[in-house]
Amino acid sequence: MERKNVWKEYTKEQLDQVEAMAVRYKTCLDLGKTERECVKISIDMAKERGYVDLNECIAQGKTLKAGDKVYASWMGKAVAFFHIGERPLEEGMNILGAHIDSPRIDLKQNPLYEDSELAFLDTHYYGGIKKYHWVAMPLALHGVVAKKDGTVQEVVIGEREEDPVLVITDLLIHLSQEQMEKKASVVIEGENLDVLVGSRPLTGEEKKEGEEVKEAILKFLKDTYDIEEEDFLSAELELVPAGKARDCGLDRSMVMGYGQDDRVCAFTSLFAMLEADALKRTGCCLLVDKEEIGSMGASGMQSRFFEDMVEEVALLTGNGNTVAARRTLRNSFMLSSDVSAAFDPLYASAFEKKNTAFFGKGMVLNKYTGVRGKAGSSDANAEYIAKIRKVFADRQIAFQTAELGRVDLGGGGTIAYIMANYGMNVIDSGVAVLAMHAPYEISSKADIYETCRGYKAFLEEME
Repeated sequence: MERKNVWKEYTKEQLDQVEAMAVRYKTCLDLGKTERECVKISIDMAKERGYVDLNECIAQGKTLKAGDKVYASWMGKAVAFFHIGERPLEEGMNILGAHIDSPRIDLKQNPLYEDSELAFLDTHYYGGIKKYHWVAMPLALHGVVAKKDGTVQEVVIGEREEDPVLVITDLLIHLSQEQMEKKASVVIEGENLDVLVGSRPLTGEEKKEGEEVKEAILKFLKDTYDIEEEDFLSAELELVPAGKARDCGLDRSMVMGYGQDDRVCAFTSLFAMLEADALKRTGCCLLVDKEEIGSMGASGMQSRFFEDMVEEVALLTGNGNTVAARRTLRNSFMLSSDVSAAFDPLYASAFEKKNTAFFGKGMVLNKYTGVRGKAGSSDANAEYIAKIRKVFADRQIAFQTAELGRVDLGGGGTIAYIMANYGMNVIDSGVAVLAMHAPYEISSKADIYETCRGYKAFLEEME
């Protein structure tokens, strides 16, 4: 079943909308390079559209009615937005769920050391990466440092033009004969992903012998951020590629930037949620952490955060019992919004072409993901897919279906199977991406546009 390339069908007005969407999206990518930053800018955007803090509603004993909009944040790393619909909550919600964590390199808790008059920060990579991607490229440091007095210092170094950048060094090609004979998985070892942060010794002050460069770095941190070395123990600092998302291609048809898995789906879900109007069923946009490492932890999808927030919303809409909340979840529909692998003709043997996503052919539906024999997949019901097809046909949404590569080659997972545990209908959907999990990933502007339109149609029409 051949799908049309939507670029061939767009009017001048639609092309303008595609470009406006890309500009908006790139701005969000630049501002949201960590899960905390994504939550912050998402809440700021939602407040501008009339969303209020669910905790404030609870404290004030407010009731929620059709048209009300609330959000609930958890630990600053996950957030759920609810737009109350006309129908009773127990009839179910239309949920868009994406993750806002991305592969990166984290600092260890005791990271700073000096070796041969060079200062380094020791690291531990996060998520599935090709380690050799991350050497010899400009990196920025983002995150927070929580101090004993209760204050939290935000840190961003390497994003402004005047900022320094950081780097993980690589071995020069002239001395790389032994290195080049290694398997790609161990060309760069995890323990060698330490980031270079200084080479200038501290002078003119009392200092530890043999640690003058380290002392200079500590002085910089103290003077600039009022951070002591022990404060690293309660810090969350992440190394990400420095610089902004950019148009890609001589025709400017694509976006290249860090963290598009899965922020391309997270931000399009958010845009759709904020623009959705007069909902029949309650709409929900759920942005969560930790998917790249199994969705574990208090801010991951396997926590009870979302279930608890649904119970709170049920209580404020007059359904004050656990059964009502569970009924709501069971009767809900969900698009598990996550990226898919775009066909790359340079690596054609990794794909089965008839069941692969292509740039320019719209949003992607993955009936199942998982590994090899569909392991770890929720595998959406045929009847549910038929409902989605009708919604997309009625709204003229361009979409395609795909699997994640050749059957026996690999695969991947999303949060779909976790939400399916509630008994709701779930299917994976999102944007096709090239170079997934690389420091810079590539997506099609047309697919971003169609995906946002598809998410909005799902919120407004699915029933």
